[in-house]
Amino acid sequence: MVFYLLLARLFHQAFISFRKYILEMNILSADLHIILSDICCGAGHIDDIFPYFMRHAKQIFPMLDCMDDLRKISDLRVPANWYPEARAIQRKIVFHAGPTNSGKTYHAIQRYLEAKSGVYCGPLKLLAHEIFEKSNAAGVPCDLVTGEERTFVDPEGKQSNHVACTIEMCSVTTPYEVAVIDEIQMIRDPSRGWAWTRALMGLCAEEIHVCGEAAAINFITELMFTTGEEVEVHNYKRLTPFSISDQAVENLDNLEPGDCIVCFSKNDIYSVNRQIEIRGLECAVIYGSLPPGTKLAQAKKFNDPDDPCKILVATDAIGMGLNLSIRRIIFNSLVKPSVNEKGEKELVTISTSQALQIAGRAGRFSSVFKEGMVTTMHRDDLPVLKEILSRPVDPVEDIFVSLSQVDGLYFVCNIDDFKFLADMIQHIPLNLRSRYVFCTAPINKKQPFVCTSFLKFARQFSRDEPLTFDWVCRHIKWPLVAPKNIKDLVHLEAVHDVLDLYLWLSYRFMDMFPDANLVREIQQELDGIIQVGVRNITRLIRATEAQSPSSGSESKTPGLGPQSPSLALRRARASKSQANMKEGNRTTEHSLGSRLVQEGLLTPELLQQLRKEWSRDHNQNGNFTKGTAATANKKKKKK
Repeated sequence: MVFYLLLARLFHQAFISFRKYILEMNILSADLHIILSDICCGAGHIDDIFPYFMRHAKQIFPMLDCMDDLRKISDLRVPANWYPEARAIQRKIVFHAGPTNSGKTYHAIQRYLEAKSGVYCGPLKLLAHEIFEKSNAAGVPCDLVTGEERTFVDPEGKQSNHVACTIEMCSVTTPYEVAVIDEIQMIRDPSRGWAWTRALMGLCAEEIHVCGEAAAINFITELMFTTGEEVEVHNYKRLTPFSISDQAVENLDNLEPGDCIVCFSKNDIYSVNRQIEIRGLECAVIYGSLPPGTKLAQAKKFNDPDDPCKILVATDAIGMGLNLSIRRIIFNSLVKPSVNEKGEKELVTISTSQALQIAGRAGRFSSVFKEGMVTTMHRDDLPVLKEILSRPVDPVEDIFVSLSQVDGLYFVCNIDDFKFLADMIQHIPLNLRSRYVFCTAPINKKQPFVCTSFLKFARQFSRDEPLTFDWVCRHIKWPLVAPKNIKDLVHLEAVHDVLDLYLWLSYRFMDMFPDANLVREIQQELDGIIQVGVRNITRLIRATEAQSPSSGSESKTPGLGPQSPSLALRRARASKSQANMKEGNRTTEHSLGSRLVQEGLLTPELLQQLRKEWSRDHNQNGNFTKGTAATANKKKKKK
């Protein structure tokens, strides 16, 4: 369908150009002049002009000469046939299905370790690194392969029989005895789902062990039916009990050791962290844009029984990839910023799958807490959370059908990021292969410094000038110092992403990015600098507040810029009871009242009571003043 729409668009543009060509040409070729005359006189037919139209169309769109070939390569039906090596063997598919903390991945990994050769495919570098370490610790030599890193345990660089990799990096031509595909439900992901499809259909392994939610069983079974392979299902139950609390936390004074507060924005992370440390408690911080090393350091700090840090503040980044000793998950909010199909930002309530993935981190089998709990920070959110967790997880096949743009059970992945990078470098002279590789680079397009660095990398590359270590150091202004405020910390995270980009490109263009080892060394040093910043995050927040102009408006969190969406919703909900108060009264109390609540010196309930008393006293004083004025007027009239 997409092919024919493209063809129609090309012919439409060619027709407009052809009509302009005929109208503007003072002298037409003799044969074309005769045909047009015949058509005008009724002696000819409009179809007689078609060969001339096609000749003109192919002059302005040369690709029309190879449309048959384009149609063949754009036919995305029957993806199973793209992997002849996998189709040449009869594979055994084993689905390990169960909730978080059910041991499903453990059983798959045990089979992986027993095999003569194997590959582990995970969604995160942290997970790949964890299997890499576990495998080698168990005496099974294992290599590590991610987009930015290649680690061979053999001193001479010889490949091991086992490899742990991020799923995009798995080889579909290397034969293995066992392959493990983790978090198979991510096959539904609009941007990355293609990698799970490729691994599932293309891995050349005698046994394929997939791990994930039970909601994906039917879809995977149906998908494997197209390859003639049966699926053996192993179901698992949660190893430790898990319950939903009947009470919300409501106040940070009610926090207990082992609590994890889940926020869905950095601003909420900063705000909650600040309020916790005002109460004299230490807390660890984990969010998505932190380097892997910093995440692991914060996780280690939180898990250490001898460390005074007993509270964790995190985003949904804890949903996978980190082993954490959490007793209770506390949702600070149930709405998450998202981008819809039109590219518009919106707030959406978290899905059942997301809620279960996060809530399941409480009371893990290997932690000191043998029972997990989940609740909310705000009372109004608790019934909503119970309703979300009571719903069944949406089956994967329903999502595929709704997004399907090709035949059968498949959909075309989201290529917005690809197009974004393509537009950014379209003016830079690059050959087709190099341009394609640059467009597939995994960058955070929300970070301006990362985008400008990507552009500079492409320009330097196009001039055939190697990007040396000295060039990179000048670009990022190395050496860097510890952050003094939140803005500095965010910039350091962006620099870490830029170094990741360099390492990713260095494995695709070794000659042009020659100093990968030196860059990796300063990246590790930068990771340490960021860890220092995160350990002192409260001091950074204070510094940011001190540098920002004071504002009495509640639309901002002091010193942190625009208020986060989830914080805005909570404050909107909290302000319902104040809707009938006069605007002047509310404005008077904003700067002091809200600041006292944020700093934990005053509870919202006490603030509400004070407002009522203040309003009542104000009204009484007003009535007294009115009565006094009326009496004075009467006396004047008598006189």
